[in-house]
Amino acid sequence: MSNAVKLSLAASAVLAMAAGAMAPGTAAAAGKTEKCFGVALKGKNDCAAGPGTSCAGTSTVNYQGNAWKSVPAGTCVKMGGTLTAHEGNAKPVPQKKS
Repeated sequence: MSNAVKLSLAASAVLAMAAGAMAPGTAAAAGKTEKCFGVALKGKNDCAAGPGTSCAGTSTVNYQGNAWKSVPAGTCVKMGGTLTAHEGNAKPVPQKKS
């Protein structure tokens, strides 16, 4: 086996290990969000905007109760949203800091 082939194999192994090491961090970061219903502006939802809609960007009014936005975990209720779909489209009222 030539030195060029050995070097190529070694470089490939290093890249594969680096990619594997990055994967868990990416998955962990993705897991630190929650679906927040009633906070998305018209057409700015991430998904689930009710009957007659296909998904992302399909909410028909601001703060639509059955449309959600992905937000950092632990922030939804603080900003006035809910963790489950609800009726109506009232403007969310952020919680006051204690």
